[in-house]
Amino acid sequence: MMKRILFLITIFITPCLVLYSQTVKDQDREQDVFVPISKYIQKGDAESLSVWFAPNLEIDILGKNNVCSKQQAKQILKEFFTSYSPKNFTISYRSGKAPMKYAVGTLNAGGSLFRITLTVKTQKEGNYIHQLRIEKE
Repeated sequence: MMKRILFLITIFITPCLVLYSQTVKDQDREQDVFVPISKYIQKGDAESLSVWFAPNLEIDILGKNNVCSKQQAKQILKEFFTSYSPKNFTISYRSGKAPMKYAVGTLNAGGSLFRITLTVKTQKEGNYIHQLRIEKE
């Protein structure tokens, strides 16, 4: 009798644990989108960061606002990182949930502090930066 009860409990609890585990993994994956993006900003790696760009995105660097292609945005960002060599980047605020999330962080680069705002859109194919704004603090 006891074996039967344990068997029934196992049959009912195991699927619940699997579903819970998958939900936790999905939530972690959603929150992790800014981890690699932050790493590339801190390194000043426009090439790797551009992999996250949407095909067309809005990029606003120090008041120069452009809606441009992924390739153009990569070049604009390379020029920024050449002028202001990054030392440190820290995200201070995250908000939203799929399909639209954003983060605000502080970049220490070239002896100045900059506020960076990132808007990321989640699509079937993945997560893409749709807006990137860099302002001097």
